[in-house]
Amino acid sequence: MKRIFSLLLVALFVLSVDAQQAKYVFYFIGDGMGVNQVNATEMYLAEKQGRIGVEPLLFPTFPVSGMATTYSATNSITDSSAAGTALATGTKTYNGAIGVDPQKNPLVSVAAKAKKAGRKVGVTTSVSVDHATPSAFYAHQPDRGWYYEIACEIPTSGFDFYAGAGFLKPTTSADKKQMPSIFSVLEENGYTLARGVEEYKAKSSAKKMVLIQKEGADTSSLPYAIDRKEGDLSLKEITESAIDFLTKGNKKGFFLMVEGGKIDWSCHGNDAATTFEEVVDFDNAIRVAYEFYKKHPKETLIVVTADHETGGLGMGTGKYALNLKAVAHQQQSQDLLSRAVTDLRKQENVTWEQAKALLTEKMGFWKEIPLTWEQERMLHNEFDMSFVKRKVVFEETLYAKTEPLAVAAKRVMNEIAMLGWSTSSHSAGYVPVFAIGAGAKLFAGKMDNIEIPQRISKAAGYK
Repeated sequence: MKRIFSLLLVALFVLSVDAQQAKYVFYFIGDGMGVNQVNATEMYLAEKQGRIGVEPLLFPTFPVSGMATTYSATNSITDSSAAGTALATGTKTYNGAIGVDPQKNPLVSVAAKAKKAGRKVGVTTSVSVDHATPSAFYAHQPDRGWYYEIACEIPTSGFDFYAGAGFLKPTTSADKKQMPSIFSVLEENGYTLARGVEEYKAKSSAKKMVLIQKEGADTSSLPYAIDRKEGDLSLKEITESAIDFLTKGNKKGFFLMVEGGKIDWSCHGNDAATTFEEVVDFDNAIRVAYEFYKKHPKETLIVVTADHETGGLGMGTGKYALNLKAVAHQQQSQDLLSRAVTDLRKQENVTWEQAKALLTEKMGFWKEIPLTWEQERMLHNEFDMSFVKRKVVFEETLYAKTEPLAVAAKRVMNEIAMLGWSTSSHSAGYVPVFAIGAGAKLFAGKMDNIEIPQRISKAAGYK
């Protein structure tokens, strides 16, 4: 009898450990990061090392994995606001909606549930704080483009920590009226503004914080990882700062959403090199959370997913081969290459040899990567059209306007790498789901995106 009782106690103990609630929740969202973005990045890293296979990122090694569908309430292909709302609230809505249902009624996000449960809450991103995915966690607006109105909901959320590049419309309402600066609105409601990591460290004793880039930096997004310079704010630093802030004097735990927003942007541009580096950068931010997890393994949950796939990335264009290592010779994003081409255009009587030298420096063409006659002709023809004949037609995608010669260079690089893109927009492809820690088993198998926040709430005990 005593032996049976002892076994029951052991069984109850095991069950209680397995059912340990997540005190600390990390919710990572790689915007635009489909299954192939992850797979291609790992294969690219292996090819850079001179071998065929994969060089694993950290998050795909998490012990629990699944996949999610991403359709919105109104379309098989979602936009970021509907997908962000689904991932935040567990409810489908129409494309363009922020934190409201199809009838435009406000929804409760998993972040708000965490706050109600006594947790500290952080919402962070590598793009603007008022962008679609982060705003779905704290705002309730019928249109994702109402940036000022979205930002004004930060004080009413009561969340503790926000971080990102800045704000897109800090003084202008949706109807284009001049409004009080969002920075003064935030400060009047108890938020301390920090511009850059050093200023954050000096002000980190504040009760509530908004961390953005230094004065004069781009307010729409952090620089791409491939373009980053010393002193630029990074998603890794944002994650470190968020953990530091949310753990100070806090015994009840926290909920932190971290968005890698520029994976989506580079995929809209079909820019493979920049995409791979953005996925690696996203993984580096997750490594920060993983180090925290290792100190609190029974109380921490890390969930990694995406809002949708962007670009329809395909690995292979006909031959049974890939040449991903070629992409490593690209020195900067397509955006910066486009600016360099524009700067070259400002000079008088630019020659093909000058344009060729620029492409050699920035893309590795000819010097590191041999081109076929057809590939060089494609570039030369575009040079003649836009530099000699002065017929310049920029390619316009959601987040960029790109010089035609830079577009041609991108297409040549994709052709050499044998990567195909079916669109410059979103696709309906599955997105991956990875999890580790308390409650991670809830995230195994196929699911829909609305189930992810529901399962986080269950794992963390939010009501």
